[in-house]
Amino acid sequence: MTATEQIVPFVEAITRYEPVIGLEVHVELGTASKMFCGCSTAFGAAPNTQVCPVCLGLPGSLPVVNASAVESTIRIGLALNCEIASWCRFARKNYFYPDMPKDFQVSQYDEPLCTNGYLDVTVESEDGPVQVRVEIERVHMEEDTGKLTHAGGATGRIHGADYSLVDYNRAGIPLIEIVTKPVVGTGALAPEVARAYVTELRDLMRALGVSDVRMEEGSLRCDANLSLNRPGDSWGTRSETKNVNSLRSVERAVRSEIERQAAVLDAGGRVVQETRHFHEDTGRSTSGRSKEHAEDYRYFPEPDLVPIAPSAQWIEQLRGTLPELPSVRRARLREEWSLTDHEMQTLLNAGAVELVANTIAAGVSPAAARKWWTGELLRVANDQGVELADLAITPADLARIEALIAEGALNDKLARQVIEGVLAGQGDVDAVVAARGLAVVSDDGPLLAAIDAALAEQPDVAEKIKGGKVQAAGAIVGSVMKATKGQADAGRVRALLMERLGVTE
Repeated sequence: MTATEQIVPFVEAITRYEPVIGLEVHVELGTASKMFCGCSTAFGAAPNTQVCPVCLGLPGSLPVVNASAVESTIRIGLALNCEIASWCRFARKNYFYPDMPKDFQVSQYDEPLCTNGYLDVTVESEDGPVQVRVEIERVHMEEDTGKLTHAGGATGRIHGADYSLVDYNRAGIPLIEIVTKPVVGTGALAPEVARAYVTELRDLMRALGVSDVRMEEGSLRCDANLSLNRPGDSWGTRSETKNVNSLRSVERAVRSEIERQAAVLDAGGRVVQETRHFHEDTGRSTSGRSKEHAEDYRYFPEPDLVPIAPSAQWIEQLRGTLPELPSVRRARLREEWSLTDHEMQTLLNAGAVELVANTIAAGVSPAAARKWWTGELLRVANDQGVELADLAITPADLARIEALIAEGALNDKLARQVIEGVLAGQGDVDAVVAARGLAVVSDDGPLLAAIDAALAEQPDVAEKIKGGKVQAAGAIVGSVMKATKGQADAGRVRALLMERLGVTE
């Protein structure tokens, strides 16, 4: 095994090296048509059915800028506290790549629409919540590429594939690239800061209504840059982990790269500037292509598009359309739900804020909504290695479960079994209750019979209770709960027990 294949445990690596991270996030805008033509942007259409001469780059075709995409980009820039350029233009980024039908990408180079912004994120540390300001270098517009499918190989990548297929439906979809400045001083919190930033960005895009930000469909993609240096030294050589496709993987990719680069440096090696591919199954990355030398994309102004010059009046008009931003909304919800900063941060870290809000809107109390999402359901999500929102249960399901608990038809133990059934795809809440026979035993007859059986087995406990040691009742209640497979109401069992023994509490 070579040094580059080895790793240094994270807690050890972070004691010797300081990480510098940078994040490039691509967001597909949710416009009805593409960036420079009228083709549909709907996801999931048959390959190469949403194309035209413009997005295929056929000779003689002329692009026209999508005004809605420009408007969305300005709103994104304003929400990210950016300066909005009074004049900017598009450029051609020239390179050969098979998923670019024109052999160039229309992007923005030295004159982006939005610059010098920031986004504040909060992460949990040993000393409590810590706020980190992530500075934004630029937000620029470009067109997305097509999609390659490599067939015949074991990994789905080009190496080892027999052939490749290309779908140009995605080519030309409006794409926004948000590039951070180097983020320094985060130390051991670097992986969490990376995840928190992408999470906050996703929530912000969703609040603005500019994208569905579905990472699993590629409408939000993150490239994570990382370098290490010893304290006091200049920054090290960075690597770029491409197209990390989940929030959890953003954190894992940064952590993994810290461990890998630390092993290289510890062995006296040199970190190579390259792109790397992250593997979900192993939590590790492999080398993609070297970027040791600056690539010359031969940028030049796009001759077929006029510059964009948003007026100050239009910018202010768009500023007035900004919704309540996620950070402001969280502060309001924290007050409404009577949470501490730590409790709200726990919800945020779990990706549960919206889920809890929707569950409360469905009629569940804030305490109960938090209990389910950050307790049982978070445990399941962690066990399965998925996000909470990906679980096959909805706020409406939890509202139904809570309603059944309020009616006395379920208790917490039975409710957990219902949740297990819903997550397993056995139907909705009522179907699972019926199929598994999980309703609480509400008939006093079976409960009294179970109480009598328990008393017969533990006559000494009955004497203790009659003698004033009412805490001993727990043993009988426990026996009845076991006999009824948890389907009895413990409070009702206790009341019947005391009535049976003639004891008043």
